[in-house]
Amino acid sequence: MRNIHVMRKLVLISAIVGLFFGAVATAVSVQFPVRQVKSLPAPSYVVDELLVKFKPHVAGRFKAQAIETHGDRHIRELTPNGYVHVKLKPGTGVTRGMTLYKADSNIESVQPNYIYHATAVPNDIDYGQMWGLKNTGQMISAASYPTNNPGVAGQDMDMEAAWDHVKDCNSRVVAVLDSGVNYTHQDLAANMWDGTAAGFPNHGFDFLDNDNDPMPQDAYGHGTHVAGTIGAVGNNNLGTTGVCWQAKIMALRVLSASGGTTAAITQGVNFAVAHGAKVINMSLSGSTFDPAFNTEITNARNNGVIVIVAAGNEANNNDVASTVYPCNFSQDNLICVAALDQAYALATFSNFGATSVDVGAPGVNAKSAWPGPTISDDFTSGWTLTGAFTAVSCDLDGPGPVAPFRMLVNPANWCAFGSYANNANDVAYKTFDLSSFLHARLGFLFFLDTQLNTDFAGTAYKSSGGDPFSGMNITEVSGTTNNFAVEGSADLNNCRTATCSVGFRLRSDAAIIDFGLGILDFQIDTVEMNSNVYQVLNGTSMASPHVAGLAALIWSYNPSYTYPDVVNSVKNGGEPIAALSGITTTGRAVNAMGSLRYINPPSGVAVVIQ
Repeated sequence: MRNIHVMRKLVLISAIVGLFFGAVATAVSVQFPVRQVKSLPAPSYVVDELLVKFKPHVAGRFKAQAIETHGDRHIRELTPNGYVHVKLKPGTGVTRGMTLYKADSNIESVQPNYIYHATAVPNDIDYGQMWGLKNTGQMISAASYPTNNPGVAGQDMDMEAAWDHVKDCNSRVVAVLDSGVNYTHQDLAANMWDGTAAGFPNHGFDFLDNDNDPMPQDAYGHGTHVAGTIGAVGNNNLGTTGVCWQAKIMALRVLSASGGTTAAITQGVNFAVAHGAKVINMSLSGSTFDPAFNTEITNARNNGVIVIVAAGNEANNNDVASTVYPCNFSQDNLICVAALDQAYALATFSNFGATSVDVGAPGVNAKSAWPGPTISDDFTSGWTLTGAFTAVSCDLDGPGPVAPFRMLVNPANWCAFGSYANNANDVAYKTFDLSSFLHARLGFLFFLDTQLNTDFAGTAYKSSGGDPFSGMNITEVSGTTNNFAVEGSADLNNCRTATCSVGFRLRSDAAIIDFGLGILDFQIDTVEMNSNVYQVLNGTSMASPHVAGLAALIWSYNPSYTYPDVVNSVKNGGEPIAALSGITTTGRAVNAMGSLRYINPPSGVAVVIQ
C-alpha cells in the first residue's frame, strides 16, 4: 500500500505577517482634533407614531379616551399582542410621547414603531456555498477539506449585517500581488482597477514577463481565486460574491506556478503604492529575511498602505518553528492571517504564532472565481499506452481513509511494489484540444523510484499530436520521491492547438531496476476569455483575501481613517474564539460587523496633561 502525502488542491502558496504595536498614553484629558467618522446608525423608527400597550383591565373605550386626551389618534389594535398603534399629534415627537404615556397608570408599556429593512443578501447563485460570509451549517459541495463540513451555523464574518451599511469598496484600490488575474471573468470584469489613464489598460502589470497584461499566464488560478474573494461582483445573479460587492482590483503578476522572486515582488509592491493602492494582498511566503522586500513594506507603511499576508500552510508555529516572511517583518501596517474551518477551529494545515500571526479568517472550502475550465483525466480512455504503462485503480494510504485512486503506472504491478523492466523506453500519451484557450498548464502528482542518473521518467508535449517524445519539449527526472507524491507541471502555452499531445515516458538501461512511476490527479488548467468557472480551494492564501476585502470595506465606510485606524478595526473588532487564544496576537477571528462597530480614538490625537 502506498502513502500519499501531498494533496494538489491544498494551497501550495502560503503567506506571512507583521506585528502591530499600539501605544498607550496616560493623561488627565485627551483632546481630539475635529474629524468626521461615520458611526453605525441607531435602529430607526417612525417619527410620529407609538405602540401603546394598556393593562389588561382597561376596556376598549377607555383606551380611546386616553389617546384622545393626549391629542393623538387611534390607528388600530394590534391583536393578539394587545398593543394599540397610535399616531402622535404634530410636534410631540417619539421621546416626549413615550414619556407622557409612561406616566399613565393604565398603561403597561410603550415603544417606538421601529422600521425594519430587508437584510442585504446578494442574489449570486453560489452565495449559499460561501460559508465564510454566511454560515448556516451548510454542506459545501466539491469540498476538498472534509473536517467540520458541515460546520457550525453562525461561525462566519457576519457579512450580511455589515452589508446593510456598506458594500462598495470603490474608494480604495486593492492590489492583488499573485499569479495574475483573469480580468475578463464574469464576476471580476466590472470590479477591476482602471489604469488606462496611467498607461495600464489591462488593470495592472506582469512583472515576470515584463508586460502590461497580468491575465494570460494565470492558468495556475491562484490570483484569480484570491481576487474573487476580495471583490467578485455582488448581487449580479452570477456565481459568487466578494467581501466587497463593488471594488477596484489591481492585478499584479509576481508569481508563477513555481514561485516568485524578490525582484518581481518588490517591483509589484512599489507599483501598487505608486499607483494608488491602499490595500495589498500577498498570499506568498519565504523563509529568509529579505532586506529589499522589507524596505518595500516600509515604503508601503510610509505611504499609508496596509499589507495583508497569509500565515502559511505548514501547521507550524511561526514564532519558533521557522521564520516566515513577509509575515515575520515587524512593520505595523502588516496583518498576518491564519485559516479557520467551518466550525471556526484552526485549519489542520494553518500556521500560527502568538507574536507573529494576528487574526483568523475563513480558509477552507472557499469557493471563488477561476480563470478557465479544468480538463481532468483519470486515464480511462483515449490514451496510447506502450510497454508496461497501464491505467489502474490503486489504494493509497493518505491523511484520510484508504481510498482507490485512478492512476497511470509503470510497471503494471506498481501498486504491489513491482519493478519496471530493464532497457525500457515506454511511452503513454493522449491528445487534447487546447485551441480555444489563452493559456494552459499541466499539473499532476507522481511517485518516482528509479536508479539515480541512469533511469529516467519524463514529461513531454507536442503541438502537432502523436508521440510527444519525438519532439523537443521534454523534461526528465531521476531518483526517488521517497514514497511521497509530489507535484509535477508543464507550461503548455506553446501547445494551444487542436492536436496537443501530452505524455509520460519511463526509460531505463540494462542494469539496476526499481519501483518505477505512478501518476495521478492529471489535469490541465486553462485561461479563457469571459470565464464563468469557479473553484473550491483551501489555505491561508484563501483566508488572507477575506481580510483584505474587509480592510477595504472598513476604509470605504470610514474614508478619513488612517492605516493604523483600519488595522485596529480589523484586529480589535474581531470575535474572540477559543481556537486562536494564545496562538495569535489578538485571539480573534475577523468580523465585519464588529469592525464597523469598533470605536477607538482616531490616530494623531493630542494629549493634554492638566
